[in-house]
Amino acid sequence: MGSFPNFWAAGGAPDFVIGGYQLPKQPDAWREIKQAGWGVVRCEAKREELDEAGRAGLKAWVAVGSDPARIATLVHALKDHPALLFWETEDEPSYQYKKPGARVTPERMIAAYRAIKALDPARPVYVNHSPTNTVATLAAYNPCADILATDVYPVGPHGLREQYALWPDGLHGDLLNPYISQVGQYADKLRQVAGPARSLYMVLQAFAWEGLRKEGDRDARRIQYPTREELRFMCFQSIIHGATGLLFWGLHTVPRQARFWADLKAVTAELRAMERDLSAPAAAKQEWSVEYHDTGHTIDRGIEMARKGSLMLAVNADRWPVECTIHGRRLSFTAFGSMVL
Repeated sequence: MGSFPNFWAAGGAPDFVIGGYQLPKQPDAWREIKQAGWGVVRCEAKREELDEAGRAGLKAWVAVGSDPARIATLVHALKDHPALLFWETEDEPSYQYKKPGARVTPERMIAAYRAIKALDPARPVYVNHSPTNTVATLAAYNPCADILATDVYPVGPHGLREQYALWPDGLHGDLLNPYISQVGQYADKLRQVAGPARSLYMVLQAFAWEGLRKEGDRDARRIQYPTREELRFMCFQSIIHGATGLLFWGLHTVPRQARFWADLKAVTAELRAMERDLSAPAAAKQEWSVEYHDTGHTIDRGIEMARKGSLMLAVNADRWPVECTIHGRRLSFTAFGSMVL
C-alpha cells in the first residue's frame, strides 16, 4: 500500500475516479449517472456524445484503437474537447479466448501510445487488462499506458455454462481463490504489473453472466447480479488494495426494471460522498492491528484494512464471518460477521 500517482489533481476532474463503460437503461441516463456520483463515462468517438457528457457535468474517455490512421484522425478531431479526460487504445490486448498469444502485440500498443502522445502529450492513455496472463507478459505493455486497469467479474451461480471469457469451471478469474475476495488479489497483481509509476483502476461487474447470452438462450433462474453488499465489498476491497479509480462494465445488458441499477447507484453515490478521503494517500499499515476471536473456523484472508484521510476502511476477505477486535492509535472496536465498514 502506498501513495500512487493520480493525474487529476490539477485537471478539473475528481481525484478518485468513478464511472462506467455504458449508460444504464434509464429514461434520463445522463442525469442518473450524475446523481450516482459518476465522474466519467466512456463515449463513442463523436463530438456529439462528448457534448452530452459535458452538458451533464461529466468527463469522458474515448477508445481510438491501435491503427495509426484512425488514431491520427480521432485525436485531431477530439483533443480540444473540454469533456475529454483520457484516451483508451485496445481493450485486453494480451488476451485471446481459448487461444495462445496476444490479440494485439506490445509493439503495436506502444506505437499507438506514441502516436497519441505526439498529438496530445498531456492527456493520459488508459489500458484495461484481462485478469489472465503472467505479470511478466502484462508488464511488457507498460510503455503503452499511464493508467492500467484489470477487469474481474466473480459473481455468478455455480456451474455456469461455457461462454466467452469463462473458464471450463464456469469462473471468470483463474486464481485458486474462487470467492469474491479475489478482486483484491487481482488488484495486487495489477500493482505488480504497473509498478509505482502508473495509476491503477479496477473494472468491476455491472451485469449478470447469464444476461450476456442471447435472449432465447438464457435461463432466467440463473440470472444473478451482484447484490448491493457484494458491490460495496468489491469497491472497498479494491480501494484497500490501492485502486484510485473504479469503472463498471455491463450496464447495457441490465433491463430497465432490474433492481441492480438502484443498488449500484446507491453504492457509487456513497463513494462519491467520500471523495475527499478516498483521494488521500493511504496511511501506513502499522497504525493498527487485528485481534481475532475463535469462531470455529480457520482465519485465511481475514480483515483487510486501509486508512484514507479520515476514513478507516475494512472488509472481511474470509470465506466465513469473523469476530475480531481492531486496535489502533485512534481506535479500538470489535467487529462481527461479514463486514464492510
